[in-house]
Amino acid sequence: MKIFTYCVALLTGCLFALPVFAVSLPGMTDFIEEMVNRHHFNKGELVLLFEQADHKPQIIEAISRPSTIKPWTEYRAGFVSQSRIRPGLAFWRQHSIALRLAELRYGVPQEIIVALIGVETLYGKNAGNFRVIDALTTLAFDYPRRAPFFRDELENYLLLAREQQFDLLSVRGSYAGAMGIPQFMPSSYRKYAVDFNKDHKTDLLGETDDAIGSVGNYLKEYGWIKGAQIAVRAQAGEEACAGAADTPRSGAEWAQAGVAAQGAGDETARLLDFTVDEGREFWLGYNNFEVITRYNNSDFYAMAVFQLSEALKEAHTGKAVHRW
Repeated sequence: MKIFTYCVALLTGCLFALPVFAVSLPGMTDFIEEMVNRHHFNKGELVLLFEQADHKPQIIEAISRPSTIKPWTEYRAGFVSQSRIRPGLAFWRQHSIALRLAELRYGVPQEIIVALIGVETLYGKNAGNFRVIDALTTLAFDYPRRAPFFRDELENYLLLAREQQFDLLSVRGSYAGAMGIPQFMPSSYRKYAVDFNKDHKTDLLGETDDAIGSVGNYLKEYGWIKGAQIAVRAQAGEEACAGAADTPRSGAEWAQAGVAAQGAGDETARLLDFTVDEGREFWLGYNNFEVITRYNNSDFYAMAVFQLSEALKEAHTGKAVHRW
C-alpha cells in the first residue's frame, strides 16, 4: 500500500512538472486567428510555433519583483561600480568610431550610449536567458495587469522575425521579452533600430555598431536635446519637497521654492529624491533625464545610467566630472 501511494504521488508530481504549452493558454486561439487575418500568417505554422513555446511561471515571478524595489544605494551599487566602469572603458575604446558617429548624428553623448548598454546587458555580455517567445506568450496571456502591452509586443515579435528572417524559437532575451545588445522590445526594434554599419541588415542581436546607433536614434526620437543638462545635485528643505517631487517647475520657480542647485539652468525640471546612507539626496532632473526614463520608466534606472556615464567619462578623460 505504501509503495502504491508513493508511486501515485510520484506520478502526480511528474504531471504537475510538465510544461504548459503556450498554444493552450486562454486567448491564444483568438490571437492566432487575428495574426492570420491581419498579417496573413499561416495558421498551421503559428499553431506549430506555439505548441513549441512554453508557459513559464518564473517569468511572472520575475516581473512581479523588479530590481527597482531595492533601496537606491543597493540598486546604484549594482551598476555604478568598477565591474561596469572597466569593461565600459574597453567597450568605448573598441567601438570609438561608431560612438563618435552616433554622437554626431543623434546628439547623444558617447558616455550615455555606453552607460545605457552597460546597464542593460553589461556591454552585450548578458542579453538574457529566456526564450523571447516564452516570455512574451507567458506575459501576453497570463499577466492580466499588462496583457494588452505584451500581446502587442508578441505581435510585433512575429512581424519582426518575418522581416528579419530569424528563428522565433532561438532568440533569447530578458524575462520581459527585451532582446539584443541594447535590450529593445520588439516594437522598439521595428521602429527605432537602424542599420548603423551599413551592411544591409539591422541586427541588434549580434552587431554592436547597430546597437550603438539604435540607442542614439531611440533617445533622439524620444526628445533628447543635444548639449542640454541631464541632472544636477540640489539642496532642498522639507517644505520645498512636500508634494513637489512630481511637479515640473522652471529653475526660477525652484529657486523661489527654496531649492538651490549649482549650475542649474532655467529649464523645466523635476525634483528627484533618493534615500542614501546619510539621509536624503536631491537632484533636479531635466528633459534628457526624462528621455532616459522612456527606456525604462524608473528614476532609479535613469539616475544609474546618468551616474555610470559620468563615471565612465571621468575615467575616459581623466578629468573629474561627476557631482555626487
